[in-house]
This record gives sequence, C-alpha cells and structure tokens, in this order.
Amino acid sequence: MGAAFCVASIGLAFSSCERIYEDLDPCPHGVSLRFIYDYNMEYANAFPKQVDCLTLYIYDDKGNYVDTKTVTGTELQDENYRMKLDLEKGNYHFVAYGGLACDEKTFSVIQEPASGSKYTDLRVEMDKSRVTATVPKDRKLHDMFWGELSLATADLYSEGTVEMMKNTNNIRIVLQQLEGGTVNADDFDFEITDNNSLFNYDNDLLTGGIPTVTYTPWTKGQAQTGVTHTGSQATPIPVEVAYAELSTSRLMKKNNPHLVVKRRKEDKSNKDGKDDVVINIPLNEYLLLTCSEYYKMGDQEYLDRESRWTLFFFLQENGNWWNVKIVVNDWVVRINDVEL
Repeated sequence: MGAAFCVASIGLAFSSCERIYEDLDPCPHGVSLRFIYDYNMEYANAFPKQVDCLTLYIYDDKGNYVDTKTVTGTELQDENYRMKLDLEKGNYHFVAYGGLACDEKTFSVIQEPASGSKYTDLRVEMDKSRVTATVPKDRKLHDMFWGELSLATADLYSEGTVEMMKNTNNIRIVLQQLEGGTVNADDFDFEITDNNSLFNYDNDLLTGGIPTVTYTPWTKGQAQTGVTHTGSQATPIPVEVAYAELSTSRLMKKNNPHLVVKRRKEDKSNKDGKDDVVINIPLNEYLLLTCSEYYKMGDQEYLDRESRWTLFFFLQENGNWWNVKIVVNDWVVRINDVEL
C-alpha cells in the first residue's frame, strides 16, 4: 500500500499546476465553452441539429474587444463539442451568434469588431434584400441564434455553457372553406409587417427610426385534406386548402406586428377589382393565446421559445371569415365570431 501511495503521489505532482517545474511547459490556461440551444418548448438541446455555423466574439471584463473565433465545420453537430480558448488570466465576456458565418446567412454584424471596439458597439442587421427577393425561396431567413456568457479563466480551462436562443420564426397560414371546396392560394396575398430587423448588442430590437419590414411568403400552394358532403349532393366535394409560409425575425411583445391577407384583384370572386383585405390581425396577441397554463412563463419567453407557428382561418360560403383556429404543436385555440 505504501508503494502504491508513493506512485500515485508522484503522478499527481507531475500533473498538477500548483507546483512549478522549470523544465516543464506551463499548464494550459483559459476556458472550455459548451454551446446549447434548449430555450425551446421541448426544453431539449437542439444545438447540434439546428446551428450550422458559429461566431464567437470575445471581450474583456471592461467590454474591450479581444478576439473572434469562427466555426463552420461538422464538429458543431457533435453533442460533445467544446471550444477551448487559451486566454490570459482574467474575466471575459463571450457573445455567440449562430448563422452569421454560413454561406446562406441573412443576418450580419454591421461592423466587425476590431481593436478598440466595445461590447456595446455590436449591432446585427437582417439583410432586407432577401425579404424582398424576386425568387420566393430566397425570402426564407437562415436561422439566427444568440447567446452570451461571462466567465473567468483557469488553469486546465474553466468550463462554461453558452445558452443560445433562436431569433427567427416560421409562420404557416392555412385558409380553408368552411363547407368544403377549394381555396386557391394564388387568389390571395399574404404579408406580415413588423419593425424587427436590427438587433442591439444585448439581442434587444432597435426600433427607433428603423423602417418597417414587410415579410411575404417564401412558399405557397394547395393541399387536399379530404372530402365533404353538403346538403343533398351525392357527389363528395374535395376539401382543398391554401397555405403560405412566411419567415420572420424575432417577435417581441413590445412590437405590434400585423398579419394581413388580401384577396387579389384577379380573384373572380372579387367583384369590384380592388385588393380586398380579408384578414388584418395583431399577430402577437393571437399567437400568445396558444400559451397553455401548463407552461409557467411570461409572454416574451413564450414568443422566444416557440419558433414554428401554424394559423388556420375558415371562410364561409359568402366569403366572410367565420373564425380562427390557431395551432401550435398540439395546442389548439378556436376563436369564434372574431372581427377581422
């Protein structure tokens, strides 16, 4: 036992950074960072599946810029991935973005940090030309994520976790005839207006003097959901819905985004030939109706955690919108006699 203890003690001495040996290299000093994205409704880490490029900005404890690290490889798909950084002793502030370094990016830092830059100088802006792109599929925003962490360095690396949140949404709109039949997607224009294109250093939205953005579908089409029988008709009528999907930047409670659906002039049922607004609703208020009491969270947290939304609108035979059903995952809210 004495011999074994002696061997263990020697091994510990040579592996420890508490003692100094002139003939040995100094121990590595810095941080080891893990990145996760579990700020979602599943409360599960989706970082390896959803974040395909990573940019990390490093600042000292006074907010001065130190360095930038970028990762675009497949190592991000590994649950065990850690970013090890050799840094001088001290406290640091780390700001991480997912989606800025990808070829398909739709968000960019207005001015890349450099020597003399401050943490509070960071601004990230959406590429508005993508939102208005002629080719619909180009209007789909590449997902963008944000997270930050303050951490002190240590010998053999101080371990920390950067918790990310998602700043992009996909909203699917479905139009269905109440009594069956077909709703043609080409008869309608869909848009969401919001003031959410510019992010501050702390991921808050800057809105003062920033123009409103109009999001239009990156895809739209038809889908048959079944058949229905009406009255004495023996022949079943196919039920074919119209759908459109829109991609938007972060939704915030302090903003007032609106969803608008218009019947196009070319629609044969549009007698007067004018663009007819058939839906115009405050988007946030309707999305927040789907937050079940099961979840104990505030409005902004819910808007941030959820990123995929589906809204159903039902049309009566006379062309009036009868009610709204909003579906998010397995939660359904039906609103009758709503004025749109």
